[in-house]
Amino acid sequence: MSDPPRSLGRVQELHDAPLAPLTTFRLGGPATRLVTATTDDEVVAVVREADATGTPLLLIGGGSNLVIGDKGFDGTALRIATQGFALDGTRLELAAGEVWSDAVARTVEAGLAGIECLAGIPGSAGATPIQNVGAYGQEVSATITEVVAYDRRTGETVTIPNADCDFSYRHSRFKADPHRFVVLRVRFALEDAGGMSAPIKYAETARALGVEPGDRVPAATARETVLALRAGKGMVLDPDDHDTWSAGSFFTNPILEREQYEEFLGRVRDRLGPDVTPPAFPTGDHGRVKTSAAWLIDKAGFTKGYGSGPARISTKHTLALTNRGEATTEDLLALAREVVAGVRDAFGVTLVNEPVTVGVSL
Repeated sequence: MSDPPRSLGRVQELHDAPLAPLTTFRLGGPATRLVTATTDDEVVAVVREADATGTPLLLIGGGSNLVIGDKGFDGTALRIATQGFALDGTRLELAAGEVWSDAVARTVEAGLAGIECLAGIPGSAGATPIQNVGAYGQEVSATITEVVAYDRRTGETVTIPNADCDFSYRHSRFKADPHRFVVLRVRFALEDAGGMSAPIKYAETARALGVEPGDRVPAATARETVLALRAGKGMVLDPDDHDTWSAGSFFTNPILEREQYEEFLGRVRDRLGPDVTPPAFPTGDHGRVKTSAAWLIDKAGFTKGYGSGPARISTKHTLALTNRGEATTEDLLALAREVVAGVRDAFGVTLVNEPVTVGVSL
């Protein structure tokens, strides 16, 4: 049982506080201390206090990318609940705690393009540059201009331009050095296309819209179509649907060196037949090739709904591992390890988890 909340100024503090309700998996043990900050100054003050005392610190935004161990977190968990949506022409600034899906909806309502295909992604705005969040042909790196962050190394608030964020597929300098920066605000440059979307890049989205890649459609239509596609895969949060009790895509799509890809292709054809060609997407990076984690999982025998325990693969999408209501984190990790081992044995490719693990690992 957690202690009743007490206020430190405007900051709310709890001890022995459950963390599972703050994650989309609804998994994980309690934190020694949970602090909720609603302003940038409060966020910085809590971080500085933790650094000064040597207290382990866990940052929580929307909780959509966290796998917390059953033993919980022995330290201070900082829930970033800052608010701020500022639109000046095509320039957008979001506080880190803003709900991302709501922010996308508001930009579409304003007639702006650039992030409409990122609709329905759970989590907070502050997490988007860390993962270089992307889906359906868009990535935030294409529209982010600056990230305002607290630099724990120097003790200063800094503004980092896009060029210095080192964005790549599901990666950034913030992810590469996760204990240095605390994102406070994210700034974007969107496009005034008269209510039309950015050019549609993703083939699945284009098919659903009945257009060709490169065409534009009303931004609201693009957003609604993406929401429908995501919902069909269990990727839009719904408390009554256990397929959405997940972190979305649990594994990143593997990026293989050319020699690795050729070896992988040989194993695919040995296993599935000489005419089978796996999905392959050139990255433009020294001949490296990206393939589909979902395809690998399915072809290794882990189909939709796989599993008999309280943690199973989603019935809607093979890339989502889910809590069916009574799972523990260890149940989830056991399933994840089984999938990783099965794909590696079948195809020689080692999947990498996309969610951040806290106190546990695969």
